[in-house]
Amino acid sequence: MRILSEAAPLGETSGPVHLALGVFDGVHLGHQMVIRQTLEDAKAAGESCVVVTFDRHPATVVDPANAPGMIQPLWRRLETIAEIGVDAALVFPFDEDFSRQSAEAFVRRLEDGFGKIAGICVGSGFVFGHRRSGNVEVLTRMGESAGFGVQGIPPLQIGGEIVSSSRVRERIAGGDFQAASRLLGRPYDLAGKVVAGDRMGRKLGFPTANLESAGMQLPPNGVYAAVATVQGGRKPAAVNIGVRPTVDGHPGPVRVEAHLLDFDGELYGEGLSLEFQRRLRGEERFSSVEKLMAQIGRDVEAVRRWARNGGLP
Repeated sequence: MRILSEAAPLGETSGPVHLALGVFDGVHLGHQMVIRQTLEDAKAAGESCVVVTFDRHPATVVDPANAPGMIQPLWRRLETIAEIGVDAALVFPFDEDFSRQSAEAFVRRLEDGFGKIAGICVGSGFVFGHRRSGNVEVLTRMGESAGFGVQGIPPLQIGGEIVSSSRVRERIAGGDFQAASRLLGRPYDLAGKVVAGDRMGRKLGFPTANLESAGMQLPPNGVYAAVATVQGGRKPAAVNIGVRPTVDGHPGPVRVEAHLLDFDGELYGEGLSLEFQRRLRGEERFSSVEKLMAQIGRDVEAVRRWARNGGLP
């Protein structure tokens, strides 16, 4: 899958394109319906399919106080989209200037860049453009004038529940990973790049990979048995999400720290994803670092037993 930063022909002989528009945070089953319909239309016409999305949630710019936590960082979202089989993804940097574009100006930008749009597919509730002025009706009106088709895909329901990114976030925040996975259509994972920490885990005898998690929707604080995927392999991991009250002495920023069992290597800058399997305990404040170390040892052993007994998928 090609990654574009601006609308442009996909090749010298490229013809009309079919576009799926959306934030697509989480690429849940509803999003997949929109993208797969676009891909189906493109294949039937022998044309190209492009997913058009943004580098961040628009609310982080237009309403930062109410911006939701993201389900996936951009790199993981693009990996998930690529697995569907589209030809390209166009990722617009969403900033103040971009947010001031009218809906009509945005669509014309796509038309001018790609040359010819054959069709646009969105979720039926999708809105875009300055002050959320664009919707399926606006797209349809522009399509009638410019000669492209428009499809607004109704929300998908599972068990009477509408599949949406907000509902996936609710399930993650509540620690219901099975329910989140049902809405996503795949096992939920928390992904991030490994960043440098203060090496406190190494000092305690349990080195950890620290995930870049700012702006992400996180599970409840606590200690988990998880499966870590990194460098093409899968390892059982003991994961701590929390503010480290024993080490730091006062509530600090929430950190995601993963101790990969039987792994020895540097992971800085690598993409790491964590599939949470079991919650071992809540976050605790211990009376001493020694007691914390003893508990971490028990946590790691619990993960080792879980993995040894067939817990690693």
